[in-house]
Amino acid sequence: MPTPTEQSRPDPEPATLARTRDGRPVSDRGDTVCVIGAGASGLTAVKNLVEHGFGVDCYERETGVGGAWNWRHDRSPVYASTHLVSSRPFTEFPDFPMPDDWPDYPHHSQLLSYFERYADHFDLRRHIWFGTEVIRVEPVAEDRWDVTTRSTGGYGPERTSRYAAVLIANGHNWSPKLPRYEGLEQFRGEVMHASSYKDPAQLRGRRVLVVGAGNTGCDIAVEAAQQASHCWHSTRRGYWYAPKYVFGRPADQINDTLLALRVPLRLRQWLYHRTLRLTVGDLTRFGLPRPDHRVYETHPIANSQLVYYVGHGAISPVPDVARFDSPTVELTDGRRIDPDLVVFATGYLPRFEFLDPKVLGDDEGVGRPRLWLHAFVPDHPTLAVAGLLQPDSGLFPLAHWQSVLFARLLRLRTTRPERAAAFAARARSGAGERYAGPVKDSTRHWFEVGHVDYLRALERALRDLEGGK
Repeated sequence: MPTPTEQSRPDPEPATLARTRDGRPVSDRGDTVCVIGAGASGLTAVKNLVEHGFGVDCYERETGVGGAWNWRHDRSPVYASTHLVSSRPFTEFPDFPMPDDWPDYPHHSQLLSYFERYADHFDLRRHIWFGTEVIRVEPVAEDRWDVTTRSTGGYGPERTSRYAAVLIANGHNWSPKLPRYEGLEQFRGEVMHASSYKDPAQLRGRRVLVVGAGNTGCDIAVEAAQQASHCWHSTRRGYWYAPKYVFGRPADQINDTLLALRVPLRLRQWLYHRTLRLTVGDLTRFGLPRPDHRVYETHPIANSQLVYYVGHGAISPVPDVARFDSPTVELTDGRRIDPDLVVFATGYLPRFEFLDPKVLGDDEGVGRPRLWLHAFVPDHPTLAVAGLLQPDSGLFPLAHWQSVLFARLLRLRTTRPERAAAFAARARSGAGERYAGPVKDSTRHWFEVGHVDYLRALERALRDLEGGK
């Protein structure tokens, strides 16, 4: 196999040329597996597929590894102060620990160096075609896939290669989800999505309205409290704000201990509420709305500073926006405010621009695939998605085991086809299963999983696939 360069991919061997249905030439890559994306999920997929004996072609539209964690990438949502919200031991890959002297919550620059070292340690770069974007993925006979690529930006010719399997790892935090409000287009102030926020200098001296109460929205509101002349923080409902440390340890480590002890959800909720009452008290006295749900019923917001700055008057909590009436913004309680910068921290929707959404079971095309284990596609046993999860802890270990399961499935399609067929039947019957307790019905929670429940589900799938060993 030729050695990839950073801006190209191999020319097809003339002897391997076939034709697509519409007559385009296609290079047959035999048993090689295609991986789309060289972020965290893509890198661990390449590593695990190679370790299981597969040839791998990984296509990455940017010029380096790291995906969303590489701040140099156009689609990266990372801003200057971004840190992990899950602690180091629960975020690192199981076979490549982060340095012991790193902080509990590493900075994004450390995460990027971690991915670069991971790629070098496992010699992954030779499998990656940088500067190459996937523009089309089409199913063909015998569960194979035609993948059409071109240089990022649309330069150069399109080329199509045929693969034995495809693993999609293009991430789900890069396509902004923007709300619609009456009068927004006529608003005189500046409007941006959080994906465009990079540095606190963008907030300095401004009157800032931050819309959205996820981890990013809370982080930006905290930075606006320090930099802006005034900061309003708009939320649709009340939320529980988890401190990053509890009893002197990262909060997710305490929660994991309770999960390992199989402490019932109701008791864990009681303990959480009790801890908040003893430390912060009633959040409504700060002007924050009362949550309309119990803790653990929305994705956890890990922020120790938001309540601090609200309590110091540097952040003004306000309800949802009703409409924009330039130059003011009307809120749902009738108040009007006059920001000159509005930051929508309203999240992202997954997009698979290169694939017919119906292939993933997304018949309405809204960005919500219908998968088993949030990874395996009913009726397409050689197609999987890695990293399409919103866990209550770190994502990277979950993506690691997803790709291990996919690699073993592909291997058993040759050595034990009856087990692979049973797995495919389970994927059809289990599509859409959830691996979390009751959560709010919103796009933010489409892919919510409790990491312990999800890992147990992956373990069961691996055991069943391998015949109960």
